[in-house]
Amino acid sequence: MLSHYIAIGIGGALGAVLRVGLSSLLPTAAFGIPMPIMIVNVLGCFVMGVLSEVLAFYWSSSDHMRYLLIPGLLGGFTTFSSFALEFGFLMEKDSYLPAIGYVTLSVGLSLLFFFFGLRLVRML
Repeated sequence: MLSHYIAIGIGGALGAVLRVGLSSLLPTAAFGIPMPIMIVNVLGCFVMGVLSEVLAFYWSSSDHMRYLLIPGLLGGFTTFSSFALEFGFLMEKDSYLPAIGYVTLSVGLSLLFFFFGLRLVRML
């Protein structure tokens, strides 16, 4: 059991480093909407869809690898807590339209790309 937590911790650290690294390469905003965290969450949800399907049907990995990848790596990579923080900043600046756009795009695209990831693996 302790080894599962260690796997999650290692994956989470790697995911967080990947998130920060990728975020630094992305544009900071478009149309007043913060882009890095939204893009990371959409990408992370796509990878979650792909990985979920691969682990369910094609790759019989160990429990440690599953913990490292799903709650660890992807849990550290995607960050809806940062999403909430950015939404709160937009609302406090009375940027209501960008705030609504940010929430709508983040949630809608994340769900869309999650299912796209599932379908992509099923087509292969």
